[in-house]
Amino acid sequence: MQRRQGRVGAGLLLLLYQISQVGLQNIPGVTLGVLVLNIFLFLTPLWQPHEACLSVREGFHRRDWQRLLLAPFHHADDWHLYYNMVSMLWKGIMLEKKLKSTWFAYIIAVFSVLVGVVYMVLEFMLVKVLDDPSYEMNCAVGFSGVLFALKVLNNYYNPGRVSSVLGWRIPSKYACWVELVAIHLISPGTSFAGHLAGILVGLLYTMGPLKKIMKACAG
Repeated sequence: MQRRQGRVGAGLLLLLYQISQVGLQNIPGVTLGVLVLNIFLFLTPLWQPHEACLSVREGFHRRDWQRLLLAPFHHADDWHLYYNMVSMLWKGIMLEKKLKSTWFAYIIAVFSVLVGVVYMVLEFMLVKVLDDPSYEMNCAVGFSGVLFALKVLNNYYNPGRVSSVLGWRIPSKYACWVELVAIHLISPGTSFAGHLAGILVGLLYTMGPLKKIMKACAG
């Protein structure tokens, strides 16, 4: 079967322009690596989006656990890639300098898997609470869940800032919740559960036991 080739559209070109404006020398190594990996997998995908996306049916019932690793690093189109990677660019620059590259890489790896696990738990809960099996088939793809987790970390390590969401100035500690609702209202096709999973993972790190567990595992 012939693989889809990612289209070099306006979103991808704009992303490359943004990166060039910042300058490769000004982008920390792990952040740059995440950008390169996502762009590479978009241009030369090893899996189709429907083969990489994560759902309760595919991930849990069919035991296709590799999707936990594949889903964050695949995108539906070039604009999906653009918005996620521009967000990663700025969050990565701030957080990687604060946390140092080795720990930041560790965070990216753990969050990429854990956001997927929490996402499946949320969708499974919706199946049970609403008695609607269609939630088992909601298949999410993209890096935005991890970005919501990183947003929680960024607000934690840089308190007191004000963010602009749809023109409203909101204290940064509340911005992720406002963005969660706003994105879902503006783009109903986005994964509300996937974004919520990212916020919950970020809170598990900043306010819960996740950071201690990661430090213990790192030894």
